[in-house]
Amino acid sequence: MIRLARPSDGEAFAAIYAPFVTESATSFEMEPPSTSEMAARIEAGLAYAPWLAEVAADGALSGFAYASKHRDRAAYRWSVDTSIYLHERARRQGIGRRLYSVLFALLRVQGFHAAHAGISLPNPASVALHEAMGFVPVGVYRAVGYKLGAWHDVGWWQLELRARVGAPAPPLTFAEAQARPEWADIFSRGAPSGS
Repeated sequence: MIRLARPSDGEAFAAIYAPFVTESATSFEMEPPSTSEMAARIEAGLAYAPWLAEVAADGALSGFAYASKHRDRAAYRWSVDTSIYLHERARRQGIGRRLYSVLFALLRVQGFHAAHAGISLPNPASVALHEAMGFVPVGVYRAVGYKLGAWHDVGWWQLELRARVGAPAPPLTFAEAQARPEWADIFSRGAPSGS
């Protein structure tokens, strides 16, 4: 089951995320966030765009995905960055695709036009997931981060969420989007086909 995240998911999200910080250069953070810090990130993030949790049949959280501002300047407001993290036991089961499908459908309801993903390289599993979801590579920041004794490139991928034709309406706020009937439909039926 996929649902909106809540601050009380902070402990589970922090546990899922910590290995990406401590064991690899997947995240460029140096110290994993605490439960309270992750709860605060969820709460702050939900003021802007969706944070989603995947709940396994046993009630444990398997992973999470979210969108955040791409940049602060006003002309970027139709673009978001996306991130996804899965528990080790949940990988290669289609959970990443499901989370991203629902996330992208919700972002379309909000009126965003493009999603971006920065992937520290090499990371063939993440590249494969993003490209399977329709992302295309748009560039590489060479040796942009130093972690675990090495310099790391970050590749950037972009997904067009909707056609960029004419002057766009401002994206809906998260609260406005939640009031739209299609928002609830996405959770009751899953992401619509073509998402």
